Amino acid sequence: MEKNNVLVIALLVLIIGFGAGYVAHGNQAAETGSHVMSNGMMMDDNGMGMGNAMDDMMVGLSGKTGDDFDKAFLSEMIVHHEGAVSMAKAALTDAKHPELKQMAQNIISAQTTEIQQMQAWQKSWYNVQQ
Repeated sequence: MEKNNVLVIALLVLIIGFGAGYVAHGNQAAETGSHVMSNGMMMDDNGMGMGNAMDDMMVGLSGKTGDDFDKAFLSEMIVHHEGAVSMAKAALTDAKHPELKQMAQNIISAQTTEIQQMQAWQKSWYNVQQ
């Protein structure tokens, strides 16, 4: 994919994500130093931000058991894996080292398969449509 196409897609994802967060968070825009994930959750931009995003995902699981836990786990893991696939796609086009490009391809393959499996479980167990 051309770099300009990647930038356009990234911009659209940000716009869509901002809109989801705007609605999900009572019509409040993301604060400076944070952004809205595709599931509407806020993520702090300090450092890599993954620690805070993972903390937020864990909070979403806290106190849940059984079907409530399973539904939340699947939802959070799908978003998490989709993020990894997006990053890996960027590495395919922009990384210098062939080892990173190979790892990126492996991530795309493995996590796409896992996303499809989790979506199938969501549909089968909870009638969630993608």
